[in-house]
Formats: sequence, C-alpha cells, structure tokens
Amino acid sequence: MEWLTIGAFAKACRLSPKALRLYDELDLLKPARVDPDTGYRYYADAQLERARLVAWLRRLGMPLARIREVCGLPAGQAAREVRAYWARVEADTAVRRDLAAFLVAHLSGESGESRRDPRKMLELRYAARSDRGQVRPSNQDTAYAGRRLLAVADGCGPAGASASAAAVAALKPLEDAELSPGNVLNLLDEAVRSAAEAVRRVAAGSTEGPTEVGTTLTALLWTGSRLALVHIGDSRAYLLRDGELFRITHDHSVVQALIDEGRLTPEEAESHPQRMLLAKALGGTADSPDLKLHEARAGDRYLVCSDGLTRAVPDERIRELLGSGTAPDVTVRALVDEANALGGPDNVSCVVAHAVTPTRPQGGAG
Repeated sequence: MEWLTIGAFAKACRLSPKALRLYDELDLLKPARVDPDTGYRYYADAQLERARLVAWLRRLGMPLARIREVCGLPAGQAAREVRAYWARVEADTAVRRDLAAFLVAHLSGESGESRRDPRKMLELRYAARSDRGQVRPSNQDTAYAGRRLLAVADGCGPAGASASAAAVAALKPLEDAELSPGNVLNLLDEAVRSAAEAVRRVAAGSTEGPTEVGTTLTALLWTGSRLALVHIGDSRAYLLRDGELFRITHDHSVVQALIDEGRLTPEEAESHPQRMLLAKALGGTADSPDLKLHEARAGDRYLVCSDGLTRAVPDERIRELLGSGTAPDVTVRALVDEANALGGPDNVSCVVAHAVTPTRPQGGAG
C-alpha cells in the first residue's frame, strides 16, 4: 500500500499538519501508520473521506467532541446530527442578531430615539395575578407589575418560592433607575446577575442542596417607547399587536431543544415525559439569559406568564382573552380562571400590560 505523508494528506483533505497531529492525540483521526523510528505519521487514501468530513464540520464550528460522535455514525444518522446542530446554532444566533441590530441602530443614530417627541411617549397600564392552581400544594411563582417592570418567575425545588421571590426582588430597583436607550440593556444585565446571585444564596441555604433549587425568569423593562426583555427558562412573554399574537421568548427546555433540532414535533412534545425539564434556569452554573429590545406601539398588549398558563390554555384562547378589550386587571383574572377551569395543573401567574398614550400620571407598582 502506498502511504501519504502527513504533508500530502493535509493538502488533500485541507487540514493543516498541526490539526492532524491534534486529531491524532484526541483519537479523532488516527494515522494509518506511524514510523517506529522517526515517529512520522502516514495516512491511507481511504482516510480522506473522514478527514474531509472533519474539515467541513470544523468549518461549521462544531466542537471536536461532537465531531467525534458524528464521524462514528452511519451517513443518514450523521446527516440528522448535523441538521440538529445547525438548528441549535441558528436558534442561538437569532438572539444575538436582534441585539446586534439594536446596537447598530443606536450607535449610528438611526433609531430615532433621540428625536422622539416626549409628548408621544407611551406608558403602561398593568396588572399581575398569581394563583396556586388546582393541583400544587403551594405556589412557587412570583409575579410583579410596576410602572417600568413586568416580571414572572417560576421557582423549582423545595425552596422554589424563595428563589422566584429573590429573583424578582433583585430586579425591582430598576423601577427607580435612570433609563435611556443606551443603558437599558446594561442595567437589565447587571440586575439579572444580581438576581442569579440571590437565587444561588437561597439554594446554598436549602437543606436539599444547591443543585435542586432554581427559577425561571421572564421580565420586561419599560423605557417609554421600548421594552427590554430578559428571559431564561420556560416562562413566556407574548405580544398582541393588530390582533395577532406573537411569542417573543424562546423556551429553554429539553423538549424545545428537541423541537429545534427536528427530533420532536410540537404535538409529540405535549406528551413527552421530559416536557417540564428545563435546559437552563436562573441560579445554575451556566445561566445565560436571553436579552432583547423591542419597539413598542400604542395599542400593544403584553403578557408575561408562567408555564402554568401555557400548559393548560392554548395560544388561540390566550389571544382571545388578551384581545378582549378589558382592562389588565380583568384580563389577568380571566387568564388565571381559564387555566384553573382547564385543570390548573400547575401554579399559574400572569402579568398583562397595555401600551397607551399617557393621559395622567400613573401610581405605584401592582
């Protein structure tokens, strides 16, 4: 058999000799022969297909550990793994794309925020409601609505109620912060870091151990014309605009990841045994919430809710109730009552806010 030197093989498969030596050490791409005297590596023609696959997967940015798994699979299964990996990359990139668009507009002066007529600034009409539901023995949710801040947290573990309360409490100082389009995301990011530390302190004091305690957190921070969103977990935020309901958060759950990767359909997810298992939560070792910024319009209606609502009430019914034209306090009561009427399988918390043209100063937090 004619062997290819490491240099010739590197040229043929478009991998550098340095990369080939690394892949040898990692057992990802072993040479066909190593000279016992010189230690020089030689490769066979039959290894080119695997090497080229490794090169293409590295161009995709796939981690080496996952490349090793893909290379060991039959072609059809390997194709599914590549599709699943790229779906996850696109989902993660979407969050950063929205943030990049805001930063470009803000730094280039194209957002129009500085030219906005103060008389056209909007304000919120808001209400919050939280309920134990029909099944759970206690309520581990925390819901808050104020002049600037709308938040829902859904605690998990034996100290879940304390964890969700601590997370929301850490955000409440934002009600009195000096906000501008340029600093709102920074302030929200700093507040969420404080919330994560507060949750970790609660977890450290729990008798069940820190790994058993955490909370989701979905919150909107109002600037008068924009809403900054922070989100981690499977609580949700919705926008009702011109009669259409849009979900503006992406669940950080095991089943949602499987849906994103094409391994599970939304219908299959409804009965999946891990449908309540979170992929990310506040207080964990790798909590990295999504941060976004949304332009608001007069007439917009926002809903922030725990999964106790969305597990029981379908989106179409949520759209009907949110668009019913009632005041926020009536709407939140109707949403909670609807979840309980459909079995109330979990704690249910709702915050509803309407963006309106101001008519008079509004009072304190709800």
